[in-house]
Amino acid sequence: MKLHTPEGRELMEVQRVAREGNQLVVRGLIMGTMPTRAVIRPEQIRAAFGLLSWGLLWGVIALLFKRT
Repeated sequence: MKLHTPEGRELMEVQRVAREGNQLVVRGLIMGTMPTRAVIRPEQIRAAFGLLSWGLLWGVIALLFKRT
């Protein structure tokens, strides 16, 4: 999965998301060259659910079926 800036430049390429113990670990490349490993702790996962609304969830589901 690739994340882009609003201008279309590649910001990060997520190569792997895995569970390690009680946390999620995201591995990838920032700006296409710099390897990174980000750790998401349980309290941050709970905080992420606070950012979601029903409208956003429906929008994400709709995007799954949209052709680019």
